[in-house]
Amino acid sequence: MNREKVIFAFFIVLALTLNFGFFLGDIDNPEHHNVFELFAATIVSMICTVLKFGDRTHIGALMLATSLVADLQLVVAAVIWGYAVQISGTGMTPDMISSVVSLSGGAVLANVVSVVLLMVETIVVRR
Repeated sequence: MNREKVIFAFFIVLALTLNFGFFLGDIDNPEHHNVFELFAATIVSMICTVLKFGDRTHIGALMLATSLVADLQLVVAAVIWGYAVQISGTGMTPDMISSVVSLSGGAVLANVVSVVLLMVETIVVRR
């Protein structure tokens, strides 16, 4: 068993599950979405991106692209959350939390594609 591959797969699946955990709940209810879970999902997603550098295969390039998409969407979601809580005079409104959760949903989709690509790469390597 390759320890590097296990760590790689662990972080990819962890990024998906953390992001999915944040995404679940009523889209316009801030009580259903924990800011620390968004923070953890963003950090783990960025770790995944760093782990994907150096893979020179076509699937590796696609996995890096999906990771960059997830990072971008999670960072924008965090910026919107920070704006709503720290700068905006109205606080976290249903419109703001809906935007944050929608961006997180896009990152979930990118993470699902990344996991599917990981499974495809595993099947191709086994043959």
